[in-house]
Amino acid sequence: MSCFGFLDRLQLPRNMIENSMFEEEPDVVDLAKEPCLHPLEPDEVEYEPRGSRLLVRGLGEHEVDEDEEDYESSAKLLGMSFMNRSSGLRNSATTYRQSPDGACSALSARTVVVCAFVVVAAVSVIMVIYLLPRCTFTKEGCHKQSQSLESIQPVATNGKPFPWARVRLPMAIMPLRYELSLHPNLTSMTFKGSVTISVHALQATWNIILHSTGHNISRVTFMSAVSSQEKQVEILEYPFHEQIAVVAPEALLMGHNYTLKIEYSANISSSYYGFYGISYTAENNEKKYFAATQFEPLAARSAFPCFDEPAFKATFIIRIIRDEQYTALSNMPKKSSVLMEDGLILDEFSESVKMSTYLVAFIIGEIKSLSQDVNGTLVSIYAVPEKIGQVHHALETAVKLLEFYQNYFEIQYPLKKLDLVAIPDFEAGAMENWGLLTFREETLLYDNNTSSVADRKLVTKIIAHELAHQWFGNLVTMRWWNDLWLNEGFATFMEYFSLEKMFKELSSYEDFLDARFKTMKKDSLNSSHPISSSVQSSEQIEEMFDSLSYFKGASLLLMLKSYLSEDVFQHAIVLYLHNHSYGSIESDDLWDSFNEVTNKTLDVKKMMKTWTLQKGFPLVTVQKKGKELFIQQERFFLNMKPEIQPSDGSYLWHIPLSYVTEGRNYSKHRSVSLLDKRSGIINLTEDVQWVKVNADMNGYYLVHYASDDWESLITQLRVNPYVLSDKDRANLINNIFELAGLGRVSLQRAFDLIDYLQSENDTAPITEALFQTGLIFDLLEKLGRMDLASRLVMRVFKLLQNQIQQQTWTDEGPPSVRELRSALLEFACAHSLAGCCTTATQLFDAWVASNGTQSLPTDVMATVFKVGARTENGWLFLLSKYTSLGSEAEKNKILEALASSEDVRKLYWLMKSSLDGDTIRTQKLSFIIRTVGRHFPGHLLAWDFVKENWNKLVQKFPLGSYTIQSIVAGSTHLFSTKTHLSEVQTFFENQSETTFRLRCVQEALEVIQLNIQWVEKNLKALTWWL
Repeated sequence: MSCFGFLDRLQLPRNMIENSMFEEEPDVVDLAKEPCLHPLEPDEVEYEPRGSRLLVRGLGEHEVDEDEEDYESSAKLLGMSFMNRSSGLRNSATTYRQSPDGACSALSARTVVVCAFVVVAAVSVIMVIYLLPRCTFTKEGCHKQSQSLESIQPVATNGKPFPWARVRLPMAIMPLRYELSLHPNLTSMTFKGSVTISVHALQATWNIILHSTGHNISRVTFMSAVSSQEKQVEILEYPFHEQIAVVAPEALLMGHNYTLKIEYSANISSSYYGFYGISYTAENNEKKYFAATQFEPLAARSAFPCFDEPAFKATFIIRIIRDEQYTALSNMPKKSSVLMEDGLILDEFSESVKMSTYLVAFIIGEIKSLSQDVNGTLVSIYAVPEKIGQVHHALETAVKLLEFYQNYFEIQYPLKKLDLVAIPDFEAGAMENWGLLTFREETLLYDNNTSSVADRKLVTKIIAHELAHQWFGNLVTMRWWNDLWLNEGFATFMEYFSLEKMFKELSSYEDFLDARFKTMKKDSLNSSHPISSSVQSSEQIEEMFDSLSYFKGASLLLMLKSYLSEDVFQHAIVLYLHNHSYGSIESDDLWDSFNEVTNKTLDVKKMMKTWTLQKGFPLVTVQKKGKELFIQQERFFLNMKPEIQPSDGSYLWHIPLSYVTEGRNYSKHRSVSLLDKRSGIINLTEDVQWVKVNADMNGYYLVHYASDDWESLITQLRVNPYVLSDKDRANLINNIFELAGLGRVSLQRAFDLIDYLQSENDTAPITEALFQTGLIFDLLEKLGRMDLASRLVMRVFKLLQNQIQQQTWTDEGPPSVRELRSALLEFACAHSLAGCCTTATQLFDAWVASNGTQSLPTDVMATVFKVGARTENGWLFLLSKYTSLGSEAEKNKILEALASSEDVRKLYWLMKSSLDGDTIRTQKLSFIIRTVGRHFPGHLLAWDFVKENWNKLVQKFPLGSYTIQSIVAGSTHLFSTKTHLSEVQTFFENQSETTFRLRCVQEALEVIQLNIQWVEKNLKALTWWL
């Protein structure tokens, strides 16, 4: 999936029927898969789907780990108890007899005993209720860690025993081939389907266990290779695990093949998950219908019964019946199209290569394409007809990257076609379905008149990411979701690596650097997790789609490449891909390939396991004494509370230390050594003024210097910053502000370091300084300390005043210069500095006067719109344009401006409108909530909106999904008072136990605590010296 660097991600359909005793069945549940890049300021990215939560007789209604046990709701049992007690009380009332004169007769001894018993029983029940965990009365019930799930006999929906109790499927049966036939009706949003599955028995068994959810199964037949006679068989359904069991009429023998045919019908999902349908309005205001798929991670089972785990690879033959006006696409080229008697078209697609179910895809809609042949592979970009003029950049990019990857991996792309499709409503940023890549319109289409350089870079990165998946993820796939980083970390690394090789002018290294900074912020929390983590439930699988799987995974690969050399790195991954093509792997398989190439001169597996199997990262402390560098490592841990500090001995990494020193030719000479102990000494060849450790920030660690060594670096930056690379300068800014947050250096020293910015001209250091000081401004502003916030802004403005005043309101210059222009003018206009708003207003007024036809410089368009949206008329004009424009790039800039308003009524309307999906599509909701929550007028409103609409949100987007992660972080990350901490904690404690345990909820609470600590530690000092 695409982690696309700062955008919403994922759209999926699926009928997740909740057989709950306590609430109505929601029609569908949505999900999103995206990594939240930063816990304190979440950016948008894009990701994927999930499984439903169902209540089945004998079990609670939530997903559980394999080792966890669910019991029937305690609330139900206690309810029965209360009813019994109540009837007892009513009956016992007959023991009180009134005498004819109205006085009560004396109580008998028996009556007193009974009453006493009733009172004791009632008190006991009340005490039990009081002492029960809060999860007892929630929809999900409570997890019990002490007993295994296998100790419960699951019960199918028809009351019979279900023969399998685990979340994971048994390995007794392996699918070989699926033949899937679908007949969707895009008007009624229903479909009929049949799937014929050829299977191979690895063990003798009586049952075939596979996944299915939301299907009305009408007929199941079974046939052995020997008898070739179809027999109708019984099927058992267990919706709690989204599993069905086919009870075979005879024992399946090890080594034999069998065929299973299932006929069914289902709803096309109205969410973004599974096989889902949407409607949109074409240029002529005609309503159009479109159906697409989003299966990763757990939604193929909602489109057709299947073995829906990544290790169960098989081939697929897909047939689709459609109306004549539609085009149907699937993973493979179309084999035939037949006109049927009723005027419908039957499309059959060639048999696929061997692949996982989550990569299966099909699309039905009115679309057009532009194509180009690349060595026998037809590359096509599809879009709705009115936007076909915006596909040229994507086609050119895809062709270049396909050729690059084939050469670099030394493996040809194995299919005859490669389709990239822009879908009108799609929540994920993009999805790597083999041969049929799906995208949001904004991540694939590029409009020359309204797309900025940042938009161009985004489209290029997303295409690079999804194409890399055709090898990493599709050709070689992780065996289970615990190793998701092998897919996403590699695709993210190759995304940046390929852009540096093929599109160097885009300076994508700046984005990768920024992503690493923000990922490390998240990874420094106690609520972080190892990138290779045990997962079982759907919520746990969803939670793996975060910035750690994407960007920490990519960062570790960058560190390894830098340490081993590019040639060794390439040799190892080529070997890995060749050895495991069409297979399923684990992390060790990757490291074994590296060890084979290094010939064990370095134990890469031992080294890299210290990075993949423990959360967090090291803080390397450096002190220079003469010609020696004294080095120590410890875990960098943001929380300053001593009771949750990790013990000194609990974390140890094998760290490739790189460093540069004064007097060396920087670009040519870097020294590297491996620190695999708690401390060490590096001998320098000469006594130097300064040493900068972690050259170009290629290592995934922070560095803290002794006081004199910090001073030497600060002095060097003032004298001549350019002896250090822009990456190193940005790295020093990031490190010193993070250390100030930890209390290891003073905040004043961090500001001393950035005093050199008056002579800084590169993008990466300036944007990192703006980001770090922006976080401080946001906390001060939300606390109502506008005096301090204004002084902070003026201090930063004085440092960057010359650079701001040099900016022109144009699209001139190379991409990096243009992105710096956008950042500087955005800062100046946001704080009404240097006449910025005057120029922006003039440009906006001229644009309005032309009814939006006059072209604006694309790199300053977002800033101009934000200034224009400050007035009532400007806001309303932008809204009218949002609903009528055809460029997603321009609409995104307008939407951000609309969500930056200071009018809370407008902000509430935006969030409500997006939740309803009318004027603004629901795919934009998390982006709107984050934008509203970032600014002072809306930061409380965003949280109130999330609280009020929580039940609707978790119906649309599943627990654990990236969208829920993003909404929780975006609505709470700037709270910094104990009152808000208590409010957020209480709210989530009153939800289900599963909700409260979500990593994003624990992260949100931790971030608020850290904000409180930061304010307590730094507010007085800021007041004194700022």
